Amino acid sequence: MMQLQPSKRRLPYSILISSPPEMNLLTSIPNVSYSSLPPKVSAPPGGNRQSSSPLSGGGGGEKCHLVWYEIVLVAAAVLFLLYLAINAKRNVRKLWSGRSFIMISYYALLWLASVLNLAWCSLQAWQCTPGKEIAWNLLSLFTASSMVFMEISILAFLLQDNYSSRLEALARTFVVSGVVVVVDILFKAVYVFGFGVPLFIDGVDGTQRMKWGFWIIHKLLLAGVYGYILFVHFTKWRENLPLRPAFYNYVTVMFILNAVALFACGFAGIGVSIGIWLYIFTVICYHCFYLPIVYVAFLADLFQEEDFLLENAYYSEMKDAGFFDVEWD
Repeated sequence: MMQLQPSKRRLPYSILISSPPEMNLLTSIPNVSYSSLPPKVSAPPGGNRQSSSPLSGGGGGEKCHLVWYEIVLVAAAVLFLLYLAINAKRNVRKLWSGRSFIMISYYALLWLASVLNLAWCSLQAWQCTPGKEIAWNLLSLFTASSMVFMEISILAFLLQDNYSSRLEALARTFVVSGVVVVVDILFKAVYVFGFGVPLFIDGVDGTQRMKWGFWIIHKLLLAGVYGYILFVHFTKWRENLPLRPAFYNYVTVMFILNAVALFACGFAGIGVSIGIWLYIFTVICYHCFYLPIVYVAFLADLFQEEDFLLENAYYSEMKDAGFFDVEWD
């Protein structure tokens, strides 16, 4: 029986010359058609969104950051909230007995900022999870705004000579602080939702200069305010500042933190990798220690003063009632 031999016809030389190398390879293999090739997978619009942050663990979603980064943030936020919860009953009782609506507002603001900070620390994976960008930006925006409001209002609050008796001045301070924070929110919202600048998302390329430029201005303003207060402390106008040592410790810590963050943003803006690491370090320090520092240096001291003022009030009432007019044998 005669066996059929495969055809050895060769294509014309002109077709081989004009065909791409892939076609020449396919035509040299028998029984291979173009329909058997796998379809080419095109990249999604906008490219593959993966974090290039130094804390990135590769990929996206749950591997957006290294595990230790989220553990440190969550542990600090949870511990501080537990501390507030343990002392909540005693502090609320002191605030209620003092009838200071400003202090009550500050304590409520501290709780709000702490809860938002815990949510921000716990939901770090949102910033690199598809479909969660808007939710992450909103959460970051309100968390940052609550803490900035505390920064601004505490400075104005402590610069009062006698904050326990100037309710109108403190009310004006809250109004001014609220206006400043609203302007801050508007600028951040325009950058994030208007211009598409990822202020709160790590490792997104294309708009890094605008991002770091914004944070440079933001940190420069805060560092300038704290630096000015420290400068006034060594001038003849220091009498206008409070005499509380905790106030200067607070201002010193915040000046150093914002100054370091300012240099970190500057280095990151010109592409120096150490700047990104340094900026991430300042973010961790801010979200882990700022609220505890505010409580220890400011609110806890006021709670102790409430006890002292309450004892003085009791002593005055007993003196007016004549308890100390009788001589005891």
